[in-house]
Formats: sequence, C-alpha cells, structure tokens
Amino acid sequence: MTNATAATTTPASNFIRNAVDEDNRTGKWDGRVETRFPPEPNGYLHYGHAKSICLNFGLAESYGGVCHLRFDDTNPEKESQEYVDSIIAAVRWLGFDWKQHLYFASDYFDIMYACAESLVKAGKAYVDSQSADEMRARRGTLTEAGIDSPYRTRSAEENLDLLRRMRAGEFPDGAHVLRAKIGMDSPNINMRDPAIYRIRRATHHRTGDKWCIYPMYTFAHPIEDAIENVTHSICTLEFEDQRPFYEWLLETLADAGHFPRPLPRQIEFARLNLTYVVLSKRKLIQLVEGGHVGGWNDPRMPTLSGARRRGFTPEGFRLFAERIGVAKADSWIDMSVLEECMREHLNDAAPRRIAVLDPLKLIITNYAEGTSELCQAPNHPLAPEWGLRDMPFGRELWIEREDFMETPVKGFRRLYPGNTVRLRYGFVVKCTGCEKDAAGNLTAVLAEYFPDSKSGTPGADHYKVKGNLHWVSATHAYTAEVRLYERLFAVPHPDARREDDAEGVEHDFIADLNPASIRVVEARLEPALRAAHPEDRFQFERHGYFIADRFDSAEGAPVFNRTVTLKASWTKNEGGKA
Repeated sequence: MTNATAATTTPASNFIRNAVDEDNRTGKWDGRVETRFPPEPNGYLHYGHAKSICLNFGLAESYGGVCHLRFDDTNPEKESQEYVDSIIAAVRWLGFDWKQHLYFASDYFDIMYACAESLVKAGKAYVDSQSADEMRARRGTLTEAGIDSPYRTRSAEENLDLLRRMRAGEFPDGAHVLRAKIGMDSPNINMRDPAIYRIRRATHHRTGDKWCIYPMYTFAHPIEDAIENVTHSICTLEFEDQRPFYEWLLETLADAGHFPRPLPRQIEFARLNLTYVVLSKRKLIQLVEGGHVGGWNDPRMPTLSGARRRGFTPEGFRLFAERIGVAKADSWIDMSVLEECMREHLNDAAPRRIAVLDPLKLIITNYAEGTSELCQAPNHPLAPEWGLRDMPFGRELWIEREDFMETPVKGFRRLYPGNTVRLRYGFVVKCTGCEKDAAGNLTAVLAEYFPDSKSGTPGADHYKVKGNLHWVSATHAYTAEVRLYERLFAVPHPDARREDDAEGVEHDFIADLNPASIRVVEARLEPALRAAHPEDRFQFERHGYFIADRFDSAEGAPVFNRTVTLKASWTKNEGGKA
C-alpha cells in the first residue's frame, strides 16, 4: 500500500486555523504560513508525535506553506544520530515532506551565543553562581515571590567576562549559569529570571567538543523559530506558561536588531492522551532498557517505528488525527479510536487471505487420495477488479481447532458429528466423527463432502447450511510464525497514581504490563501467502489484519504480525484477551 497523501477535502476548522485565518486577513505575514515540527533527538517518535506531525505539516500543506523538520539538539548527553535517523524515517513514513527545510538547533549555536552576549551587554541577562539547590530555594512559590540572586547586581562587564570564560571552558559543570534578567516577583514562575545557558561538558553528536556550554530549550526554541522565519509555532499545552518568555525574548532581541518583525507567534494545543500506553520518553526508555520489550520498534511499543512494524498505516494515523481534532483542553482518547481508524483504512486496502492459527486436521474421507483441485476466492469482496486467487483443495485440510466440538454446546453451528457446514469458497461437508490418540487427545476430524456443492458452480446454492468455516489444504499450506499482539498494558491508565499508592511514591507502571501482550503460534497459511514481501498487509479472514514483518521476513518465508482484530474485543472483564 502507498503512503498517505494530501487530504483532498477541506480540513475541519479549529481555533488554530481560525488564528491563521485572522493573521492572513490582516496581512500579518502576507499570507505566508510556515510551521515547524521540532523533535528532540533523544528517543523514537511515538503516537503523540503523530498528532503533532499531522497538525504541523497538515496545517502548512493546506495553506500552501511549508513545515520545517528541525531537531532541537541542545542536550548532548541524551541525543544521538540513531534517534535523528529514526525520526526522519518516521516523518517520511507518515507521508510528509519538508523539502529543503531540514534544520538543527546546533546549526544556530553561534547565533544563540551572540544573542546571549547581546542580552548581557544590554543588562538583560547575568551570570549566576548559586548552586542549583540555592536557586531552587530562592525561586518562590505560586503564591510567594522569589528572592533575587546575590549575583544579580553584577555589572554587564563582569557578566560578559564570566560568560566568555564559561564558553572557554574555565569552569566546571554547575559552577555558573546564565539567567535572563526579568524579575523574581513575576506571578509566572517561568519568568523569574529563567536559566538560558548552562555549562555541560559532553560531546555533541554533530558539533563534537566545540562547545562546553549549551542553551536551554526555552531560550533556543524561539530563536530557532525567528531564524527560520516561522510564522506559527504550534506547541503542546505544557508550553503555554512559557509563552510569555518566548515573547519577551523575541521582542527583546528584535529591539536589539537581531530579528525583524513580525515575530513568530506561539499557539498551544492539547497533547495526545491515549489509554493503554505510556508516552513519556523516560518511561519508554525504561521499557527498552529494562528488557520489557524487544526494542524501540517492538510492535507493542507506542512508537511510530513500532506502529509501522505492527502494521498500523500512515493513512490510519491521518484519519485518527482528523477524527480527534485539535483542542485547547486536555482530554483522554480511548485506544479503540486509533484501532478503529486502522481498521477503516485496512478494510479497504488489505487483500483477503486464509490462515489457520490453531490447526486441526480435517480428513474428507470420500475424496480421492493423492488428488486435488482448485477453488477460487476473491482477493477483496468489495473490489472485484482485484480479481480471484486459486486455493487448492484436497483430501486433508487444516481447520481451526475451535471449529469442532464432539459434544456441541447449544447454538454451536460448526463441525460436530452429524452436522453439515460449508467450507468457505469450497464444498459443503458433513461431519462423520473424529480420531483420537491413545491418550484420548483429538487428532483429526472426519467428514464427507458433496461433490456438487462447490462454491461458484451451478446448483451449489441449494445446500442450505448455517456454518461457514475457513480452511487451507494440508498438502499445500505454508507453515509460518504468526505473532498475535495485544495492548502492552492491561489497564487504561498505567501512568496514573493508584489510590493505594503511598503518598509521594510514583506508581510502578511496569506492574501494569499485560502478560498476554504477545502470543506466538505456528500457523498454516494458504500457499499464496508464501510470496508475501515485507510490509505486505492482508486481512486474515476471521482473525484480523496482519502484516509481513519488515525485519524478520525473508523471501519465501514471511513472518506475520497481527495489527488489529476485525472488531474491538478488549474489555476490562476479558483481561486484555481478544
């Protein structure tokens, strides 16, 4: 299947689009719309990033503008090229293109430092030599003002000398920080002389050891936006309290002649809160490093690389982003909404195939041994133009073990002695009994077929049966590993504090992992599936949507992962079992 393409319908209105429309009406940027998606390369992108990507790229796309892909690589201790590469791959997989607009915060370190010196010379920043604990103690509270640093009155000349010596590497980590000089009595704690540069001796993945001081994200972010001429800086809601500093910094630097007006505009929206997952990078790293999953691209992980391997589609994520919309207030979205978006796309896009996941032998006793014939099945019931495929039929078949009961319960319509069912796309058969081993274990079901009942042949419709079973030829079937995935967590809110948790003690979200999140079976697949290529998607009739694993599949030997079941089946009482 192809990647998602640009939406052809008019996007739904929301408060962000209304703001852009108003800016365009007033001619603020002469109709230009430039956004940015600014991930920090300290982990793999997750489902929440998909919402932000679709919003930022989609917004620019719908106004004929551009969206920049920018890496905010200001923290060298946690960042790596591996994460950069994974992020680029994920955004491309979602179907978005930044054209020539690929940027790194580290490209601007010289400009950022020049801005810092400019603030110091103007008396708008100072070097603070307090310890982190001392600064924290003087910060104040939501109801009490902070206390000025004893170093706040240093002269501009002294501050500039200290800053340059910080850059030259004369001081150890933590000895000094550069702080903006705004006011310790601000009701917004984020405006109480926030730190803008710190000493950190760490090798940067792009600049090496050129720098031993690095800008804080809240200082770097607005400068990056201004350098790139971003018009609308779309952030998640936790940055709302940082907007006053964003605006103060850009206005101050614009007054000093660093950037032209109009300046970028920051607008906040509610981040994605999704049940049955954790989206904290710290906790995702804990899952990976603790060996609770098989890495960042484990299909159970809520990362985009994991989603791709699971079989989620770019089109499904775009539909999901459109369906949940853009809000100003936080709310919870149930995982079933995302899963249903995937089903909607896959229902149209996935060819149909037959797989038997828990195989039991069915022997057609009146079918000649050593012979076979072809039955035909549609590749998609709603797309006749996709054509038909051949399914070999013979004396011995595989069926699902759950499709036979020697002593049936009330309402059971499948195989039991004396009952008649249709083998889907094949013949009508009547169960005549079963075979067991010496220990009494069921080994095979016995049946007779009606030669004139073959699907698609004249007169076959006069057989009226209530059961319809899927099957594959035992002689021709392809044996393959199939991985049945469920949600990684067994509770909707693994991040939430429990009522019985000790006060002040963070709940161990690892305890909420679902022990049934993966089950591996040796399945029997129709022979056409042997030719599946990595990332080919199918609906396995009755069982759900599956994808050939992009890493573990080999030519002629695909391994399949279940993406989602055919319908929602996850309930609290079921304990996470489909």
